[in-house]
Amino acid sequence: GTWMARPLRIQYPGAYYHVTSRGNERKAIFKNKRDRGKFISYLKSAHLRYGAIIHVFCLMENHYHLLIETSKGNLSEIVRHINGAYTIYFNIKHKRAGHLFQGRYKAILVDADAYAGELSRYIHLNPVRGGIVNMPEKYMWSSYQYYTGKKKKPDWLRVDFILGYFGNELSSSQNKYIDFVLARMNGNYDSPLDETFASTILGDENFIEKITRKYLADKNKDRNLPALREIKKSVSIDSIYKKVKFLLGDNDSIAKKVSIFYCHRFNSIPLKEIGAHFGISESGVSLASSRFSQVLLRNKKLRKKIEQVQNHLNL
Repeated sequence: GTWMARPLRIQYPGAYYHVTSRGNERKAIFKNKRDRGKFISYLKSAHLRYGAIIHVFCLMENHYHLLIETSKGNLSEIVRHINGAYTIYFNIKHKRAGHLFQGRYKAILVDADAYAGELSRYIHLNPVRGGIVNMPEKYMWSSYQYYTGKKKKPDWLRVDFILGYFGNELSSSQNKYIDFVLARMNGNYDSPLDETFASTILGDENFIEKITRKYLADKNKDRNLPALREIKKSVSIDSIYKKVKFLLGDNDSIAKKVSIFYCHRFNSIPLKEIGAHFGISESGVSLASSRFSQVLLRNKKLRKKIEQVQNHLNL
């Protein structure tokens, strides 16, 4: 959900991000081979000038995907270089003016150990999902060909980090990686990005906790405070929901109703945030909450159970 106008930018040395940027009004940002080659040359200069470590890339017609590591904690500098230099090139080449990319790029901070492999597969299968090719190795404009060893990789691209998860010996890790990617060829799987937390972080609770404690607690207090509060609230919505689900058994629709009711009634979390978390509108939150309180009035057994859960949550 778009729960903040400016997503929080968490930057530190050694951070990994999934970065994507779209053409304005979904228009093409690459018109031909030369454009794509030029864009790739800016990935190289981002590596040489700003220490960007590029692990995965894929250029589609109206957007691109990168999995990138920032050795210096300077993500915004890196993306500004890539998008800025490419926009200047593109505008001159195609005799146009103005913004090429739509608004701000999207960057999700990633727990690399848990998600780098999954994300690389998701990115490398993009052209297949988009119906451009039927096999990922047929697509020239992604890093997949360098992971399979079909093509000699450029110096600025790093493949050994992800391949390392598939074994220590290069050719066997390449083959295992190919199997891993092809296992999801038919596209019948959820995007790993669906698990992104508060539009900002992809990782489990421990990772989120660690990052917020380490990099957000004191840094530029004022600038990050609103965003930090959002994350904390979102953490609390999330933990309420997880606990409720655990206590009520795995019935998702009841757990959702109960969580919305609790967040609304007892936690004074703004409707907007509850709505964003559960993917419903603000009025939807009020409606769900009052409907559920009606159900509680009528259903004594459920009311007892809910009160027990409430005590568990110290609400």
